[in-house]
Amino acid sequence: MGRTRRRVLGGIASGLTVGAAGCLGGTSGGAQSDDGTASETTASATTTADTAYTASIVPVGEVTFPDVPETWLCYNGGWADMAFALGQRDGFLTAGNMIPGFFFEPFGLDVPGQDDLPALADWNAGGWNKEVFYELDPDVILMDPTYLHGTGWDDDWDADDTAEIRDNVAPFFGNNCRRRREFHDYKLYSMYGAFERLAEAFQEQERYRAFAELHDEVLSEVQSRLPPEEERPEIGLINGGSNPEEGVFYPLHTQDEGYEMKPYRDLDVKSAFSKDLEAAGEADYERLLEVDPEIIVVHWGIGTTTPEADGFDAEAFHEQYVRPMEEDGVGSQLTAVQNGRVYPGAYGEQGPIVNLLQTEMKAQQLYPEEFGEFDPESFPEVPEDRQLFDRQRVRDIITGEF
Repeated sequence: MGRTRRRVLGGIASGLTVGAAGCLGGTSGGAQSDDGTASETTASATTTADTAYTASIVPVGEVTFPDVPETWLCYNGGWADMAFALGQRDGFLTAGNMIPGFFFEPFGLDVPGQDDLPALADWNAGGWNKEVFYELDPDVILMDPTYLHGTGWDDDWDADDTAEIRDNVAPFFGNNCRRRREFHDYKLYSMYGAFERLAEAFQEQERYRAFAELHDEVLSEVQSRLPPEEERPEIGLINGGSNPEEGVFYPLHTQDEGYEMKPYRDLDVKSAFSKDLEAAGEADYERLLEVDPEIIVVHWGIGTTTPEADGFDAEAFHEQYVRPMEEDGVGSQLTAVQNGRVYPGAYGEQGPIVNLLQTEMKAQQLYPEEFGEFDPESFPEVPEDRQLFDRQRVRDIITGEF
């Protein structure tokens, strides 16, 4: 893609939308369902002269692409997952918060580890690496531009720095939709709502529709097999940053918005922790025992690994999270600990590929009698008779053979 042409067209389309909440050029669909597949139906991509076309997303607004982007980068790995699902693996340059590569192995995707990727940020040194944006020189940046300066993580980075990257490197195209942060007072897309917008940017609407169809089929099948609502367990969801060794836990709520909680919402998993407890930010063993959830799930826990492990390391997870609970005088009284029901939870970064795996995983952890028992020693490999979706069908969509 020609650099000068891209910058001119991208700049005209984007205008001064960096940091402008809800500034949207073009049209959007109607009311959006939780998974985003049923009601976000109005496409915003329109063809213009030659090969140029436009696509839009909040808060960026409308972006004009002179042709389909060939290279891209992102910070949050959920956007990498979405791009991979659209057949864009070859254009991947880096992600600052990447999903571990073993999640993609069942689908024939070779994804480098985080240590092998150029770093978009160096938090030990204080912030974003502006030079890396210039050096990688992508055709598009799959990030919510407000994320760069809105989080406040880098005291030396402001909206002008974000605008510089937009004007001199590449247009932004993204939305902070993993979870709602303080700066995010505009539309937060569902996973499939964001995925649909990205499909417009890459002109891969057919792949999007194929994934959406598979996603809906899997959810329909799984939800039809769930027990009656009154028989469904409540879970105590704790953040992976919790430290059982020190007795420090960070409660989360399963119904929070954002794609990181999608597997729990889709399975209608009730939270044992109240919103007030989540808002308090921290709990100890005594507080956990007051609630005493029958199941404890460690959010992000399925990402636990070691250099010696090819994928999820069940032993490392047990040593980090379970053993300290078992050995604590109060923690050992927790029902979930006594019954061996402390599970690794979903990795917070996920797109349509990883989400299918993690929905299957949660169904097997919570309802082993119905969906087959989750085997921590083999994940992400699952025996064929316990698979809830066809891996080959996913591979075919990714490669365009559907």
